Amino acid sequence: MVDLNAAPRANIAERKRQLVRNELALAAVTLLADQGFEETTVDQIVAAVGMSRRTFSRYFQSKEDVVVHLLAGAGAQMCAELSARPDDEPPAPALRHALSVFTSVCDADPDRTLHVSRLILDTPALLARFLERQSQWQAEMAGILARRTGLDPDAGLRPALAAGVALTAYQAALRRWVDSDGTKPMDELVDEAFTMITPALDLSTDPN
Repeated sequence: MVDLNAAPRANIAERKRQLVRNELALAAVTLLADQGFEETTVDQIVAAVGMSRRTFSRYFQSKEDVVVHLLAGAGAQMCAELSARPDDEPPAPALRHALSVFTSVCDADPDRTLHVSRLILDTPALLARFLERQSQWQAEMAGILARRTGLDPDAGLRPALAAGVALTAYQAALRRWVDSDGTKPMDELVDEAFTMITPALDLSTDPN
């Protein structure tokens, strides 16, 4: 017999898990911003939210994972946004619209985003995890671009290169935004970067 309540219960359980993850992530960001990455321990993070280390391990493997978790949802949204763009839209504006998922986060909560971004870019362990995430996003974005343009994602280089160039442009803009203490709108910095890279995002011809 099918349990009609199974899916709702599963959704509620996942929402609760997500709330705990977010609570841990916010506590971690606050401590890391005040104390620094190396000086902050997992024990301090769990103590800040009244949780045991054992419970922490159910959600995250390390303190690096806690911070990078804040990026995971935005990355999934970015790929979904790219997939939802009109089929006849050229790659450059489609990619730029998709990256608005990240720039809108900077605009919505600039202080916290600035803290998180500075931590990630200036901490080698976090930057490595961030780049690992970017690699995953690049692969997914390349597949989306290939489907949109009718290219073979396995045989052609251009979709992967276009996705990589777009993400590199975003990272360069993010670095400038952090270095300026958020004084220049992130959207303007990404627009400036895309003005420079747009020719490289043309997938109308594929030499492969």
